[in-house]
Amino acid sequence: MTPAATKFVSPVTLSALSKNEVIINMFPESKDFSAAEKVETKTWHVNLGLWADAFIIAPATANTIAKIANGISDNFLLTAVLASKCPVLIAPAMDDDMYKNPVTKKNLKALSDFGYYIIDPVFGELASGLTGEGRMAEPEDILKFTSDNILCRKDLSGKKILITAGPTIEYLDSVRFITNSSTGKMGFETARAARDRGADVTLISGPVNLDDISGVKRIDVKTSEEMYENVKSNFKNKDLIIMTAAVEDFKPLHIIDHKIKKENEKNFTFEFIKTVDILEYLGKNRKTNKYKLIGFALETDNEIENAKRKLKNKNLDLIVSNNPKVKGAGFGTDTNIITLTDSHSSERFPLMSKYDAGNIILDKYLKMK
Repeated sequence: MTPAATKFVSPVTLSALSKNEVIINMFPESKDFSAAEKVETKTWHVNLGLWADAFIIAPATANTIAKIANGISDNFLLTAVLASKCPVLIAPAMDDDMYKNPVTKKNLKALSDFGYYIIDPVFGELASGLTGEGRMAEPEDILKFTSDNILCRKDLSGKKILITAGPTIEYLDSVRFITNSSTGKMGFETARAARDRGADVTLISGPVNLDDISGVKRIDVKTSEEMYENVKSNFKNKDLIIMTAAVEDFKPLHIIDHKIKKENEKNFTFEFIKTVDILEYLGKNRKTNKYKLIGFALETDNEIENAKRKLKNKNLDLIVSNNPKVKGAGFGTDTNIITLTDSHSSERFPLMSKYDAGNIILDKYLKMK
């Protein structure tokens, strides 16, 4: 507990309920310790940080969040956080206005970027008597989040995974290009899920407005050719390759090396050629590289039939398809509705977060022979 927390709840109460000692002070007050015990208690913030499988701060106040984000360690809790090597989960709890304050949002984002897990607060009655967003998530939900995402998900330890994400762009002239609506969220969330489950993840991304994922090697590219070259440089020795990227199928035969002036011509005509098929390339190279290969397909019609055809033609183990016409699926959303198709069957899943969808895909990979 922080010293301030003791003003709200008695340490004796928490100690009785948990049947464990509640640590508050940086150094023990008792003078009856042996020499060995004195050394241990003076470094117990380090010992606890190394001992724990997960570190949950609940409730986490705006003050504690700000201090962690800036490396301040002026109480036992904060020193233990800095010394810990396990996943740290933060469950914010504060007044609605404090939670929505830009400074708090900035601090939470910084912690997320550092690799801390943020368990978002919920809407409800607050300690101030007001109602709003800032109520700590229920303990059962915090426990479930921890169990699902931290404690039971190291089944990909030792696995090397390559994931592609986002769109590619193909230049028409020196400033204009064609692209598509992919935001990269599905690939990034799949990479995050693989990272959380212990995998060594390399993420090759087209132009997206998404932050780096702590612990994931990120390679930024623009064109389909750049993505192809980087895939070729990174696909060897991988256990699994997941191609979520929406690679442009066509590119201009000739790129104009200057900005086209609209005043010069009434109409414009561009001749296009096909871009390199990266998925096909990976499918053909599986004989000498024993990786599993998962592709994605955005289908508006005949989803299963098209998925089965692509599965066979590209020599894939699994294809993940979705329909952008369905609400909650496709580009730009934080959710997805996916169908997994292999050589034996197809299975459609309900609406879920893209992070959960990524875990479903990884679960399927672990069942492959």
